Amino acid sequence: MIDRYARPAMKAIWTDEGRLSRWLEVELAVCEVQAERGHIPADAMAQIRARAAFDPARVAEIESKVRHDVIAFLTEVAERVGPASRFVHYGMTSSDVIDTALALQIRDSGRLLLEGVERVRAVLRRRALEFRHTPCIGRTHGVHAEPTTFGLKLLVFCEEMRRQRVRLARALDEAAVGKISGAVGTFAHLPPELEERVCARLGIGFEPAATQVVQRDRHAAFVTTLALVASSLDKIAVELRHLARTEVREVQEEFGRGQKGSSAMPHKRNPWRLENVSGLARVLRGYAGAALENQALWHERDISNSSVERVVFPDACTLLDFMLDRMAHLIDTLVVFPERMRENLELTRGLAFSGTLLLRLAEKGSSREDAYAVVQRHALEAWDEGGDFRERILAEPVVGALLSKEEIERAFSLEEALRHVDAIFARTLAREGEDS
Repeated sequence: MIDRYARPAMKAIWTDEGRLSRWLEVELAVCEVQAERGHIPADAMAQIRARAAFDPARVAEIESKVRHDVIAFLTEVAERVGPASRFVHYGMTSSDVIDTALALQIRDSGRLLLEGVERVRAVLRRRALEFRHTPCIGRTHGVHAEPTTFGLKLLVFCEEMRRQRVRLARALDEAAVGKISGAVGTFAHLPPELEERVCARLGIGFEPAATQVVQRDRHAAFVTTLALVASSLDKIAVELRHLARTEVREVQEEFGRGQKGSSAMPHKRNPWRLENVSGLARVLRGYAGAALENQALWHERDISNSSVERVVFPDACTLLDFMLDRMAHLIDTLVVFPERMRENLELTRGLAFSGTLLLRLAEKGSSREDAYAVVQRHALEAWDEGGDFRERILAEPVVGALLSKEEIERAFSLEEALRHVDAIFARTLAREGEDS
């Protein structure tokens, strides 16, 4: 991933050094368990512990000749360890190292991603509570619908991020899985008990039944989950981008001192970082497709998945880590205009309450069809010709015959429309402890 979208901690996990250091961690864990089982002499194990190391440049140099990355790595380690290196990689195949180390990278990346999801959820929660009772117009099909609050908009996103955290944790458990079962998964040279002990030592799960590789449905589910999380961030970004439009102007992306929005138009304050989140989500969704393609390998394995994963895993994890950090900051610093929200809510002069009025008429004995006809007629006239919808309704004899002035006023009450907001917050935030 290009540096523009990479944060240091995540980037370090997926560098060549980060990958090779985990290869060495796997090899040493196998040796330690073998030594405990009495299959490596104590002096040889001491040599391995003391000398096992690598230089990424030397590994690359060897690989340019042997054209095999694991062999190049083992050759470099053997040069440093000496005679005791005969016990390193004993009974193993390359995928035992690669896939088990990949599980470590997934595990370590996952910790950062879970922290990122939680940061976004926490700032959404805080700002949802801040604007819990800030009324604004709800929109369906991009058209004014009924009143809501800006806090409820953010609460919906907060709850979605809670679900995404649960999904991500589950996907990490499934994908952070190693195997030390040999060339076709039969444990021809090392016993299943060793695999279980090695994976436990490394803090990951193990593949109960493998071929030469850990099965790629696990990894497809993981990358697909990353795409799901990214799509939730995209969803938030799309909503805020719309609300930042000049015609709407209910929110504004934080604009720093000295910042410039356009090379041609000095007045511009564009939601460019929100647009950036939406764009990067498209990349993540593309990676999910590539990961799904990796599930079908020939027989006990082929290597068609390898080239894909060298791109997809580092990029997907690094991109989502960046996106989460960016979105947490954008929500935290989002400029909100409650007065403008109120102006937009009142823009259609009471039309947002047409549904409530329809129900009040039906409650008083009108057929739904008759009530709909009279309410729609006045609503469309107010929309097309102007004037105040509430005043039109107050002057309508058909309505007046069924509803008192007080009942009509109550039908246009913002407080009445939003009376369950606190209950929605209470039941939603009560779910926060369910997945902890």
